Amino acid sequence: MENPSENTNQIRNQGHRSSIVEKVKNNLIFRSKWAELNGAMGDLGTYIPIILALTLAKDLNLGTTLIFTGVYNFVTGAIYGVPMPVQPMKSIAAVAISDADFNIPEVMASGICTAGILAVLGVTGLMQLVYKLIPISIVRGIQLAQGLSFAMTAVKYIRKVQNFSKSKSGSDRHWLGLDGLLLAIICACFIIVVNGAGDDNEYAAETESGANDASGSGNNRRKRLRKIITSLPSAFIIFLLGVVLAIIRGPKAVKGFKFGPSPIEVVKMSKHAWKEGFIKGTIPQLPLSILNSVIAVCKLSTDLFPEKDISATSVSITVGMMNLIGCWFGAMPCCHGAGGLAGQYKFGGRSGGCVALLGLAKLVLGLVLGSSLVKILDQFPVGVLGVLLLFAGIELAICSRDMNSKEDSFVMLACTAVSLVGSSAALGFLSGIVVYLLLRLRKLYGGQSSSAICFHGNP
Repeated sequence: MENPSENTNQIRNQGHRSSIVEKVKNNLIFRSKWAELNGAMGDLGTYIPIILALTLAKDLNLGTTLIFTGVYNFVTGAIYGVPMPVQPMKSIAAVAISDADFNIPEVMASGICTAGILAVLGVTGLMQLVYKLIPISIVRGIQLAQGLSFAMTAVKYIRKVQNFSKSKSGSDRHWLGLDGLLLAIICACFIIVVNGAGDDNEYAAETESGANDASGSGNNRRKRLRKIITSLPSAFIIFLLGVVLAIIRGPKAVKGFKFGPSPIEVVKMSKHAWKEGFIKGTIPQLPLSILNSVIAVCKLSTDLFPEKDISATSVSITVGMMNLIGCWFGAMPCCHGAGGLAGQYKFGGRSGGCVALLGLAKLVLGLVLGSSLVKILDQFPVGVLGVLLLFAGIELAICSRDMNSKEDSFVMLACTAVSLVGSSAALGFLSGIVVYLLLRLRKLYGGQSSSAICFHGNP
């Protein structure tokens, strides 16, 4: 006879598996095909310049990086159901570009060390505790600083000729040409006309108000025209334009294509590489990863997708696991980022299908073209990338608009100012904590109860 308890366990396990499959399907479903495709382009203004710079300056294996980051995109989209970005670790990339002795072994060692620490913080629950304790005004300060930093970098990309391999800006960009200033301005105007300020309710409100307006067919025609314009995938169109212009600018690059994936090999890391990677790479990267890649991402996800339950614990673990696997094989150390999430949301990304689609595209490019793709990316109009990055930065900075009290705004702006001037999220965070505590002490001295000195967690 069959054991009833075994049958019950089997039914329970089958139900559990089916619920997981159903959740993954729901997370990957497209809310709107063109909007999700357009949203997938919103993170490229950050991704392409950093990856291209490291490929040119340090011979980063572009094919391997595309394959692994493609898998990361798909998996995180399936897990979270939001356009969770996968971006290069910026502090590690900056050190690699500026330091001649900081090469691929040091880059990978620093990524593994950072990933290990984040994974431990996630597994032990310490990351969730930090997330609950940090005041919302300081989180907003970090987001505002990162958004403004993206926007200022974007303006630099648009105005100046860039040498990514040396991380330097050159002379002023010419007005005309296939990567001219006029092209970037036209692209920016096109995005503004199509996307506006990015308010989802803008068109719906106008439609509702127009329903009661019996002014005839003229209004109806304008509404139809507006609907057509606002449905255009602006970022995708601009990215395709950039690809076409890149091929026109460098036709020899296309002729020299070698099809097939790059060889994937284990990176050999000496004791010296581990030491240098930890000191020069992990130490400056870790505060940025904790604050922007985990805490700010979780807060922004809650703001944009309140129906989703995205914890600091899970985000910390996924960042850790990505790099504990990929960095051994030469894939660029990666993390999530509030700027990438804001950029993809700005251009229409509303589900995990957005980043899953981007991940599949990266995976195909990595398998089919490998490192040969760098020849086209090297010719891609930098001004166009600057435009995409500009709107991603603005979208992230706008998230700080919910500071209602003067005290919260004061803390946020103090944190932002120090972060921007000192070029350090960690320094801005510490300054924000000091200002926050001093204001609480001042209230306590003014007669409030001692409970006012406690941190207030995220709502």
